[in-house]
Amino acid sequence: MNKIYPSAAAALAGVVKDGQTIAVGGFGLCGIPEALIAALRDSGVRNLTCVSNNAGVDDFGLGLLLATRQVKKMIASYVGENKEFERQFLSGELELEFTPQGTLAERMRAGGAGIPAFFTATGYGTVIAEGKEAREFDGPWAGRHYVMERGIRADVSLVKAWKADKEGNLVYRKTSRNFNPVVAMCGRVTVAEVETIVENGQIDPEHVHTPGIFVQRLVLNSRPEKRIEQRTVRAKA
Repeated sequence: MNKIYPSAAAALAGVVKDGQTIAVGGFGLCGIPEALIAALRDSGVRNLTCVSNNAGVDDFGLGLLLATRQVKKMIASYVGENKEFERQFLSGELELEFTPQGTLAERMRAGGAGIPAFFTATGYGTVIAEGKEAREFDGPWAGRHYVMERGIRADVSLVKAWKADKEGNLVYRKTSRNFNPVVAMCGRVTVAEVETIVENGQIDPEHVHTPGIFVQRLVLNSRPEKRIEQRTVRAKA
């Protein structure tokens, strides 16, 4: 099975549709599948539910999809860098499901592992827990309340990795690993954007971060832009 596609647009063709849930890797602008996000925008699909740690910035990352009004709902942990997101949310044009960062990661991991729901103490007694089942447990968990959170299973997952072999085994580089492994797990179809593709057997199995069983399609982007979200430098002495 050939998993390599000639372009980001080709990798998404026949996969993305209106109304889908799309999970997207990255943390801020670090480790985002920028070519796939741009191709998703250009595909014209609408009414998307996007699951991602954040919503990019106004002119990059998932901010591109907000600008074209292709996102109906965000499931995210942090959205403070995007003025258009703020405008759409405050005007009632965009739905938002805030999820604590660790809970969001576990929801995607659970979805990928076939776990429909789990209990966590995080968020109990806050707006995060409104409308959710809460329980108490005995043993070492006694004395606290726990909120039920549902696993996330995305229709399509978009991830960014540094290296892949032709079977789709992925290696992430440094902090760009972030949410990408759990995003790759939770997608019914996972498309990976990578900087280099090597022959099968050239990646040490001990170095594989995401096994190829989770990845259905690959696209090469050998020269990603890699923007810095907020650049801060020390003043000259």
